[in-house]
Amino acid sequence: MLDIEVIEDPAAAEVSLDPIRTRILRELAEPASATQLAVKVGMPRQKVNYHLKALEHHGLVELVEERRKGNVTERVLRATAGSYLISPVALASVAPDPRRFADRFSAFWLLSLASRTVQEMGKLISGAAAARKKLASFAIDGEITFRSAADRAAFAEELGVAVTRLVDKYHDGGTAVAGGGRKHRLVVVLHPALKTPLTEVTVEKDQDNDQ
Repeated sequence: MLDIEVIEDPAAAEVSLDPIRTRILRELAEPASATQLAVKVGMPRQKVNYHLKALEHHGLVELVEERRKGNVTERVLRATAGSYLISPVALASVAPDPRRFADRFSAFWLLSLASRTVQEMGKLISGAAAARKKLASFAIDGEITFRSAADRAAFAEELGVAVTRLVDKYHDGGTAVAGGGRKHRLVVVLHPALKTPLTEVTVEKDQDNDQ
């Protein structure tokens, strides 16, 4: 089972978006039969079987084992991944394209880059899994609070200079690929953090006061 599976097939994406099938995928993080699932989701076994067949047809669930009970063979299935993400590939001609945007301060360009990252990582993960190899990747995730818009602009400028300096230092523009080197994608983003809902802030303050 993969930690995350990126869905590229439009038909598989459509199947996965059905609320009942999404619930079944969540329940199938642990192997179960249609009878066991019927109890968990509160549906007749025949309807659960119908949804399972659709999910299995599109490769979203897999057979773990078959158990013989009298004259009946019980099929035990599980989800192929712990989580699922739909690739922009599933949207084909309307998927975002970073080449359409030239402004590095554009939020739409940032989204396009994120979209491309999902698309490329999905293919890389599938390839690495098929080859039984570990995929080399690296990411940094954090938050920074700026006192002013000027500080934010200055930070972005310094970050760009620092990254460019590192790229110039380590990038081999001529011999790396021929000598067995591997090209890597580098994406650096900076965007406002989502505001914490007032209700969550209130709950946190109340909890602090109780302690």
